[in-house]
Amino acid sequence: MRNYSAQRVEMRCFETVARYPSSRSQSRGRGKHDQPENLSGKERSLQLDDNALLVLRERYLIRDEAGTLLETPEELFRRVACSVSQGENNDPEGRRAEMEEAFYEMMTGLEFLPNSPTLMNAGRPLGQLAACFVLPVEDSLDSIFDSVKLTAKIHQTGGGTGFSFSRLRPKNDVVKSTMGVASGPVSFIRVFNCATEAIKQGGTRRGANMGILRIDHPDIMEFVAIKRDPAELTNFNLSVAITDEFMRSYEENRDVALINPRTKKAAGKVNARELLRFIAEAAWASGEPGVIFLDAINRANPTPHVGEIEATNPCGEQPLLPYESCCLGSINLSRIVRNGGIDWQRLQKLTHLGVRFLDDVVEVSTYPSEEIRAMTSGNRKIGLGVMGFAHLLIRLGIPYDSPDAERTGGEIIRLIERESKIASNRLAEKRGPFPNFKGSVWDRKNLLQRNATTTTIAPTGTLSILAGTSSGVEPIYDIRYKRILPGGIEVEVEDPLWRKAKDRPDADELRRRLFRKAYEVSPFAHLNIQRTFQSSVDNAVSKTVNLPETATADDILDIYVAAYRMGLKGTTVFRNKSRGYQILSCGTHQIC
Repeated sequence: MRNYSAQRVEMRCFETVARYPSSRSQSRGRGKHDQPENLSGKERSLQLDDNALLVLRERYLIRDEAGTLLETPEELFRRVACSVSQGENNDPEGRRAEMEEAFYEMMTGLEFLPNSPTLMNAGRPLGQLAACFVLPVEDSLDSIFDSVKLTAKIHQTGGGTGFSFSRLRPKNDVVKSTMGVASGPVSFIRVFNCATEAIKQGGTRRGANMGILRIDHPDIMEFVAIKRDPAELTNFNLSVAITDEFMRSYEENRDVALINPRTKKAAGKVNARELLRFIAEAAWASGEPGVIFLDAINRANPTPHVGEIEATNPCGEQPLLPYESCCLGSINLSRIVRNGGIDWQRLQKLTHLGVRFLDDVVEVSTYPSEEIRAMTSGNRKIGLGVMGFAHLLIRLGIPYDSPDAERTGGEIIRLIERESKIASNRLAEKRGPFPNFKGSVWDRKNLLQRNATTTTIAPTGTLSILAGTSSGVEPIYDIRYKRILPGGIEVEVEDPLWRKAKDRPDADELRRRLFRKAYEVSPFAHLNIQRTFQSSVDNAVSKTVNLPETATADDILDIYVAAYRMGLKGTTVFRNKSRGYQILSCGTHQIC
């Protein structure tokens, strides 16, 4: 793996931007709070709506110390394309300039967008381009606080972190070195939470974390209940790691042993059905914790010889080994509808370009520590996914909660998965396989791969605003809703497709049939879509099962059991109004 210094790339890419001065002179001197309508015609030509421009200005565009904008959206995409294409410098075909242009065109066409740290940091001094990290938390103060320090570095560059706290001894367990007692995992999660509160990601947003605890840890009840208090762990998502053994105990209505991770001995027991109900009741009350199915995740682990997966990134779609990071990018499916059908040829092309772009990201990114660099470059995981699935269905006239939606989603993700492996294979033939290939599942299949994984379905909350489309594989949240952006900015969002359809004579029928809102879709229709995509995705699928305020804990319990039986890697539920603070809230025509 060849490394390119952030300084070298920064200079190279600002030189590139200078060759495209179409709107630089107009950007100079614009103040921090200028309105979108004051932007140049060239910026408008990128088909960015007002909300997209607002997000770009608040989070992504370069400013000087006085807050003056130094680049336009066009220049941002040029900066990113230039920086990422430096990864082509070690390719024997010598296609760097060609790839820079291809990357630039698919981003400015809003056909593909990479994860936020790439947009923020490419071609800039930080140079850290990955969104997802997992850090180890071993049962020692040195390990815990080493991870706290590294977490701060990651958050400073815009990344999110995941941790398993399952190795920490339980509360009130013995600490021989001090002859005292342990404070338990929850107390140390609070330490990470406080550190996160003090660090602003990339100067634009608070950091995000995922905290995971095995279901057989003696402190599982405290962990599950902690976020019933809305003031607790405000910088964390929490998930319970559920095992196959636990689910067998649930089905048979048996007790399960709680295991002290220090001694590996039983430290009590609890009825499996009572515990899963307790989790469902907590999720009903607060939206947390989510659940991940640990054995399902590890059955899909492409490098079991390197280590066991214990945790995921903050949104749950990216299982990672300790010290591993991953870069993500998403194809905008709403942009591949042509003449009432799917442009399969363009989707194939975008898949190959997306894999090449993300592999180059791995190549040019800087990393917060040597351990992260070594693990990331050893596996070269990438996560190519999609956004705009709901909008694609609307444009095709297909209801979200229908067999046709599942069929269409299946055809799309199977093509992306197949073509992403072909693209990774071609890169491996030219650039070499990922260093940990020997002994991997791909080695056993005799399929040369440049990347240990290629596909992930991320939530794309902010990216979908930039692209003017629906998030990930979610249904539309509402035809009109409020969204709280990073920094506490509240924006009113009207679905762009509904804006065009609302004055049609058949608008009411279209609303009922095609513009299916998140809370109108049944829980099992949500799960069916998740299963459709998970069946052909290497990593996992970020998907929320939205529930109306009237949903019960029994409903959530049924969702957990169904998700496990479907072979999903995890699931998250959110009952409307279960929190006082919601990033998304229904509009005037809400049904939730």
